[in-house]
Amino acid sequence: MKRTAAILVAGVVAIALGGIALAGLNRNSSIHLAGDFEVPARATNAQGQAIFHIADEGQSVDYRLIASNIDNAFMAHIHCGAPTDNGPIVVWLYPSTAPVAGPFGSGRHDGVLATGTFTDANVIDLAPGANPACPAGVATLADVIGRLQNGGAYVNVHTNDGVAPINTGPGDFPGGEIRGNTP
Repeated sequence: MKRTAAILVAGVVAIALGGIALAGLNRNSSIHLAGDFEVPARATNAQGQAIFHIADEGQSVDYRLIASNIDNAFMAHIHCGAPTDNGPIVVWLYPSTAPVAGPFGSGRHDGVLATGTFTDANVIDLAPGANPACPAGVATLADVIGRLQNGGAYVNVHTNDGVAPINTGPGDFPGGEIRGNTP
């Protein structure tokens, strides 16, 4: 009976420790996007979610970007910067991982805006000291992953109706309509 109890306790401890180890890897993360998180805050009903999965070897990140109740989305990125800063782009997410903007005045969107994978090749190199919002710089996918896991990055979706002037309201915030800050 003691041997069975010892084996059972050892199994429970192994499962618990394994769960702690997996939790520490932080392979999956999700970031909520809203207008309140933009700098400056935006009056909008748009909402979003950025979901990231880091591959086991850490050489790629799969993502899904969801945006709802939003008009005229034309770009989305991961930026380097604290929650109070507007910083430089370090990875493009929409319309693709290549630096290109989508069409202005694209209309209403509800649902998955973009899915894809980014790697070291998609990181926009930012030298240390090149931008005050990102003093340490970003050079590699490992740098981006570190910022996604530990703060210092944010995701936002930019909108533009294609009609001057800009920043006239929902659907026309080229600097970003919804944003989500990393923990």
